[in-house]
Amino acid sequence: MLDKNLIDENDIKTKEKLFHYIEIFSFPRLAGSEGEKSAVKLTVETFEKIGFNENEIQKQEFEFSTFYSEELVKIIAFMSLILIAILLFIKYLFPVLVIFTIIGIIIIFLSMVKVLKHPELKGFWENFFGKKVSATNVFVKVPAKKIPFESANNIIISAHLDSKSQTVKTIWRVIFFVIWEIGGITLLIFFTLFLIDYYFGTFKIILIVLESCIIVVSSLIIFSIFMIIIIKTGNKSRGALDNASGMALVFELSSIFRITPLNNFNLWFCQFSAEEIGTMGSRIFVDEYEDFFNKEKSYHINFDMVSSINNKRNIVEFIKSYGFLIPKSASHLLLSYIHKSADEQKIKIYGHRVLSGAHTDSIPFHLRKYDSIDITTLSAAKYSHSKNDTPDKINSQVLLETGKIVRRLISMLDDNLLM
Repeated sequence: MLDKNLIDENDIKTKEKLFHYIEIFSFPRLAGSEGEKSAVKLTVETFEKIGFNENEIQKQEFEFSTFYSEELVKIIAFMSLILIAILLFIKYLFPVLVIFTIIGIIIIFLSMVKVLKHPELKGFWENFFGKKVSATNVFVKVPAKKIPFESANNIIISAHLDSKSQTVKTIWRVIFFVIWEIGGITLLIFFTLFLIDYYFGTFKIILIVLESCIIVVSSLIIFSIFMIIIIKTGNKSRGALDNASGMALVFELSSIFRITPLNNFNLWFCQFSAEEIGTMGSRIFVDEYEDFFNKEKSYHINFDMVSSINNKRNIVEFIKSYGFLIPKSASHLLLSYIHKSADEQKIKIYGHRVLSGAHTDSIPFHLRKYDSIDITTLSAAKYSHSKNDTPDKINSQVLLETGKIVRRLISMLDDNLLM
């Protein structure tokens, strides 16, 4: 049985190491900036200090357009404003045109949303619109001990190395997106009810109520869209929570499993870039290695904004589901394993349901049907993307417990493959 004092001493050293990683990476590092280049160089040096040699550290350089993450969103926002204006102007004079307007705009929206799903694929728009940005992913691989690298299963452990600031706090951006999306659906419902009552109804009071609802919802949507349009990206955030905290965990876990690799799984420790501008780094990575990964036997664990001093729970948190209409499970197998790992070590955890407005590096993995999970503290959004995202906002105990849970989760995956 291990001595409790020895365990406590090891925990203290681990927390100090994690916090050291956060401190050295806490500087502005927007993708494509000199700060990001410095972060890439520092990431390589950190992996070297951990013990990986030059041939084991891979840099994946890529170029992308900001059109999909910035300009296209604003185009859709402007179209939403135009749609609302058209509906409000014509509903009294030509109610029947509302139906055709709605159908036409929905078709355009769905086409644009389809394009947004895979912005990493080269197409027409990025050649003419948006700013071209160069960025770099950095990752290392720890091959399985008992199975050849090409035949082994794979676990990808990731964080993002870039940071950004913006004119509106993250939490408000999420709220504006939720109002826009839910408000849009609500507005369409109200308009449909209005048309039904306009042609077939007999009670004027219903029309008055519906018109009042339409005006209120339209006002909320217009305000939210306006706030989204004026959001600007900057390079002032030191990115301690978002996402030096995640980087620290990737470094720490890589140092552990470099010495004690798994039997049946290759481990990939990735520091993706350009997460803050459309999750482009992880998209490029998945695109390049998709043929190598067996989706049925590959798992992705992502760290993004881990811990926060203002978190009332002060425990490890993760995303269990997402979507505001019909919630989708964020993972299948990994959700059960994170609970088993936490229960085994008597560590409290909490699962969030995320509605909309926030993207992480799990997005491209989910789109391609990988089992993927995000470990993130939503209340950290109070500080992220601002000058207030500094190391003093970190809760080192939560970082320590996150590392313990994921370390055991990874080992359990490896052990249970033989069962």
